[in-house]
Amino acid sequence: MPRAGLVLVTGWLTVLFCAGAVQAAPAGPHAPDNPTQFAYLAEQLRKSPVHVSDQIPREVPRSTAPAFAREARRLGVPTYVMVLPHASYGTAADGLLAGVHDRLGRKGLYVALSDTGLEAAQTYGVDLPGTADAVTEAVYAVPYDATPREVFRHFVDVVTSGEAHERAEEARAAYDDGGTDEPPGLHTDTTERENQSFVTGIAVLGIPLTVLLVTVHALQRRRVRRAAAAGGPVRVPGARGGPQGGGRTAGGGTTGSGRQQPGGGPGPFPRERLLPLMLGAAVLGGLVAFTASQIFDDTTSGDGTRPTAADMRARIDRVSAGLRRDPLYLDPESRSTLDGTERAHLRKRLRELDVPVVIAAVPTPPDDESGGSTELLAKQVHDRLHRDVLMVLADPATGVIELVNYSTRIDDSYLVDRPRDLAYTGPAEEQLGRHLGELLTYVDKAPRARTGGRPYDPPPAADPVEEKALPGLFTGDFEAGMVLGTFAAGLVFGLVAAARALARRLVRRGRPAGRGAGGAAVPAAPDRPTLSWLRRTARQDLDALTAALEGSASLPDEARRRAWECLDAAALLVDGDSDGRIDADATPVGLTCAVVLARAGRTAIEEPAAARYVCHRNPLHGAARRRAPGRPSGGAARSLPVCEACRVAPGPVLRLRSPGSGGRGAYAPYPTLTGPLAALGDGTGIDQLTLDVREYFGVH
Repeated sequence: MPRAGLVLVTGWLTVLFCAGAVQAAPAGPHAPDNPTQFAYLAEQLRKSPVHVSDQIPREVPRSTAPAFAREARRLGVPTYVMVLPHASYGTAADGLLAGVHDRLGRKGLYVALSDTGLEAAQTYGVDLPGTADAVTEAVYAVPYDATPREVFRHFVDVVTSGEAHERAEEARAAYDDGGTDEPPGLHTDTTERENQSFVTGIAVLGIPLTVLLVTVHALQRRRVRRAAAAGGPVRVPGARGGPQGGGRTAGGGTTGSGRQQPGGGPGPFPRERLLPLMLGAAVLGGLVAFTASQIFDDTTSGDGTRPTAADMRARIDRVSAGLRRDPLYLDPESRSTLDGTERAHLRKRLRELDVPVVIAAVPTPPDDESGGSTELLAKQVHDRLHRDVLMVLADPATGVIELVNYSTRIDDSYLVDRPRDLAYTGPAEEQLGRHLGELLTYVDKAPRARTGGRPYDPPPAADPVEEKALPGLFTGDFEAGMVLGTFAAGLVFGLVAAARALARRLVRRGRPAGRGAGGAAVPAAPDRPTLSWLRRTARQDLDALTAALEGSASLPDEARRRAWECLDAAALLVDGDSDGRIDADATPVGLTCAVVLARAGRTAIEEPAAARYVCHRNPLHGAARRRAPGRPSGGAARSLPVCEACRVAPGPVLRLRSPGSGGRGAYAPYPTLTGPLAALGDGTGIDQLTLDVREYFGVH
């Protein structure tokens, strides 16, 4: 009895086992089931610790796997890295890591990366401090445009820094709610390159042009000042020594019946000096352009990775090979949305159709070889299959279904106008299997056409290298920037010129001025005048005296005589060449004496009674209306002429540079220097000074 019972139980178990085997494999021996996502990825990591998907070659080519492996070795623990499309992880990347680890059965750090960044990282059986903090820091601090390889490098840097927690807290504080929205971009994109080209155009033309305009303006102003200091023609309306002669300029040139003097301005900027400045501006523009090319040196918008031809065709080869073996191909890297029963049912329906139909459940991410085009993906797969077929592409993540008919005799319009209750989109987990089954039903019902249709060839996908390449720096908005740079240079030049003019006016307004005879304002009288000040002041005062003589129709004979003698003596001092300009080799002593005489001549016109003497301490102070005790040349004390200010508080004695120093020697008291001016230190009057000057130059 026990033996009979054992035989009976064994028989029933055999029947049940055979029935289960038949039910589990209805597709036959030539239709092997696809492995699960966990098993497939675990098998890939068993072959290599870094698995890079072949579905995103534009962003992460498979050929970059060694670079990920090099970074992983820095962690010092076994590290397994998966780089998959973001849709492959769904909403639980940690769950995928756990499932892959269970299938692989190896200790280590498991890292999940996608084309959007770091998805998850988890340790199993190893101790690696800072892993969780590094994930947090990467989420907050890694720029949005960082490539997966750069994200992984950053992750490794944070883990190995020993400061993962601190860096995570800093990133959370900086970029969490209430902080900055997101870290700045890491790479230059096309929009930013256009901005760089625009700014470069402004700088390349605007900066040199501004420098050129400002330099020419400054040099022209300098020429004007030098011309003023050297003396344009100072016109004397009468003859030397009186108003009845043939007319002499303050510098010795003739007017009236004498020879005509040249114009007072320096004329336009010389062309021979403008050419080197323009050449220098061109060189400066070239330097600016070179500098910009070194600063804005990005040539691609990514990390410089370029997919190979093998990277671009890897998925096409994989899907085509799978469809040759089985008309239903499920992407092993994606989450499975069809259970075993649905897969078996679809395979059975595909075998029963009288129209060749294949189904490829694969995603089409934007970074795949087709650039996200299902039509191009279908064409590339069809070109590998080399047979007429109705191709069905189903996205396992979104449930979107696309049909492409390659020469099968089926009425495409029937499928296009399929009933509304057949939606080819929706939650893939719930409806993809049902929708594919209904689709095959309508394919079976579709009217047959006499000839097979063929779709139009889709446009080719963008070249992955050219797609990442940036336009040249000196293209695009560069020309627009140059136009704006021209206007900007003019604006800056106008502002600079206006600022210089305003500064000069404020300086002149704030410069102290003495009061001459009759309350007339006279320039300041420094006790150590520079050569440039003396030249400029001599020209201004001689022009002022000439204008005063021309405008005074009725003057006492004595005042007129004294004023003319002052003007004539001053002309002898500063214009020995008689060319109507102040001599280039005029000495500080001669220029000072000319200024003193010019001011004395003005005083003779405006206040004749005060024109006989000037202040002996500093003759530039002008008329002396009082006398005070003094010791001329170290002699006995006696009364000497002084101005009002020196009578109250004696000022410093005028000091000039020696005549032979070219205006660069040491300052010395003016009475110790050679020339007629020294006599004023002894209290000599203006009439005697003019006489001494005439005798000094041998004019009688």
